[in-house]
Amino acid sequence: MVSLRVFLAALVWLGLTGSAVHAQKPGGTLRIYHIANPPSLSIHEEATISTVMPMMAVFNNLVLFDLRKPQNSLDTIVPELAESWSWDAGRTKLTFKLRSGVVWHDGRPFTAKDVQCTWNRLSGKDAGYFRKNPRLVWYDNLEDVTVEGDATATFHLRRPQPSFLALLASGYSPVYPCHLAAKDMRTQPVGTGPFKFVAYAANVSISLARNPNYWRSGRPYADAIDWRITPNRSTRQLAFIAGEFDMTFVSDVTVPLLKDVTAQAPKATCALVPSNVSVNVLVNSEKPPFDNPKLRRAMALALDRQAIVDVITGGKATVSAAMMPPPQGLWGLPPEELGKLLGYSGSQEERQTEARRIMEELGYGPAKRLAIRVATREFQSYREPAVLIVDQLNKIYFDADLEVIESAVWFARMGRGDFAVGANNTGAAIDDPDVMLKENFACKSELNFSRYCNADVDKLLAAQSEEVDVEKRKQLVWQIERKLIEDVARPMIYHNRAATCWHAHLKGFARHENSIYNNWRFDDVWLDK
Repeated sequence: MVSLRVFLAALVWLGLTGSAVHAQKPGGTLRIYHIANPPSLSIHEEATISTVMPMMAVFNNLVLFDLRKPQNSLDTIVPELAESWSWDAGRTKLTFKLRSGVVWHDGRPFTAKDVQCTWNRLSGKDAGYFRKNPRLVWYDNLEDVTVEGDATATFHLRRPQPSFLALLASGYSPVYPCHLAAKDMRTQPVGTGPFKFVAYAANVSISLARNPNYWRSGRPYADAIDWRITPNRSTRQLAFIAGEFDMTFVSDVTVPLLKDVTAQAPKATCALVPSNVSVNVLVNSEKPPFDNPKLRRAMALALDRQAIVDVITGGKATVSAAMMPPPQGLWGLPPEELGKLLGYSGSQEERQTEARRIMEELGYGPAKRLAIRVATREFQSYREPAVLIVDQLNKIYFDADLEVIESAVWFARMGRGDFAVGANNTGAAIDDPDVMLKENFACKSELNFSRYCNADVDKLLAAQSEEVDVEKRKQLVWQIERKLIEDVARPMIYHNRAATCWHAHLKGFARHENSIYNNWRFDDVWLDK
């Protein structure tokens, strides 16, 4: 006979497991605001969160950073379209065993050929496919992708590259269908993901609907995602507080606004975390007079980084170089090393005095100021520090004013070099030098907007990429950082902290803490209403 204690324990266990199994409620529409029109709907052709965040749910990757774990790392990578993966002994061949039975939203079967097509296009083998290929430098070490039947794909690298699997796990790395043209993916994207694209109306909305044939049984929970484009920050945050939205756009709630949002929506969760997004100054080194390194040096000295941090983020952001600073960042320069370098050493008064001396040496002064327009994106996260940057440049004999550029055309303008100075935000898909440093400073990168090109830096970028010893790699990265600061390649101001908020009825979501780009699949998110 079963004892009363065992019987009661069994009832408790059944109750607990039953509630866990049945807790997730299917149905409902997830409502999120968007802050601007995306330049297109093709993740692979864009370099902005305004495309990745709404479109990530349409696709799948081979592998993905675990959506439930806050820190992205090699240890948190989980399977998606690949059921498993393995390296050869030399760490130059990465083989994926692919999931069977997966279909594209248009009903065509997913196969290894789609993997091969995607990375042939991304690595430049099919150079005519993409109109833009901003992450081409990610794959300069990729020699080939071979397939064996429908279910096996192997990536062949020229040399070992410790970051390679992490690159594939980013929200920037979905698999695309072989059978569709690039123009279709810009306006009517087709994926294998939990949600299907329905419609996009400029300045109004982006609509996604549940994929009934999703390969994850029982997912997604929500019936739809409705993204409402709401350019005014006050309007959209008041709408969130009023319950019109379930979630804010990522990192849209600044430190000064956070107190009001949490006071008026006390049950909401607001994750104030590092974003791996830096605020920086683009200086087009091909445009006179900014091709003069002395002038760029004066600009770097003029910037009062801590004052900008205090005003914009209430002191919560971190003055930094290009890589995400420690302790959150693995590769960033330690504060004691950063404090020795141009623009970071000495007092602000000393730096500005030296900046004025350089400007006077170049022929500028109170009676002859250097007139420039500082371009910035219409996002408020760009505009707010831009105003302070303009003010600080004007203290060293600049006559600067602000030019605000529509979000949808910002990256095209920067890519053409159609600017002299820009106040910019730069996000890194993962905390790795192969992303942040190669994207923004390698000679041939499409995202090297400042046109900085240094053959010695390119050699160091290649050397750190293949270095498997973390400490040795870190020393190479710090050597690159010092050189970038010395050359005033792109003056960095700070790495940001900002909040993403969601109401208590939105369940199953965790905010990643070292990237804004990788946790928008939404297949485990559900609405408890």
